[in-house]
Amino acid sequence: MNRTEKLCKYLDCCESFADVGCDHGYCTRYMLDNKLCKTAVISDISAKCLAKAEKLLFSYIKSGAVTSVCCNGLEKIDESIEEILIAGMGGEELVSILKAAYIPRAFVLQPMRNVRGVREFLLSRGAQLTVDEPFECGGKFYYVIKGKRDGIFRPYTQAELDFGQSLKSAETKAYIRAELEKKRLYLSRNLSEKARADIQKQADYIKGVLDGEIE
Repeated sequence: MNRTEKLCKYLDCCESFADVGCDHGYCTRYMLDNKLCKTAVISDISAKCLAKAEKLLFSYIKSGAVTSVCCNGLEKIDESIEEILIAGMGGEELVSILKAAYIPRAFVLQPMRNVRGVREFLLSRGAQLTVDEPFECGGKFYYVIKGKRDGIFRPYTQAELDFGQSLKSAETKAYIRAELEKKRLYLSRNLSEKARADIQKQADYIKGVLDGEIE
């Protein structure tokens, strides 16, 4: 199962769906083929990239089930859409998109970097995060943050800001273990005394989270 297939498992049944930065349009096809939504919007800032999704979803576009828009982020995506997916971009870019527009009613986000920054932004706006966990694919880990604009807000601990809300899950522990191994590899290098002390401190913190001593 590839990254897109795994990501699709986090999508819910809804009336209307939007895939922002849709790339090839596979997630939208999954939603429509499985009758998980009645209408969908696909968007991308690049007309060339959007054309790939339009080709894949031609029959749905022809029937009126899919609308295609070339735009930057959420600027042409109606706020009334029930569920919005934004995946495959950096956390800084993702936060920039949300800041410029709005927090979707329901969202599935898959930032490629700076996941902590995405968490911090959403929590600062009072969003309810219902899923915040990694999944492994092809030897790499990817985080999914799923939630709602309005709901029961729960503050995060420092460890949860770094590694998500499912600190005890097998997938999260595998990710934390991989991060600890990276720090240990750094420590095997020829480092300055200060650099070694900094990395050792980071490694001790990660091990504390892994062992359940830090929450």
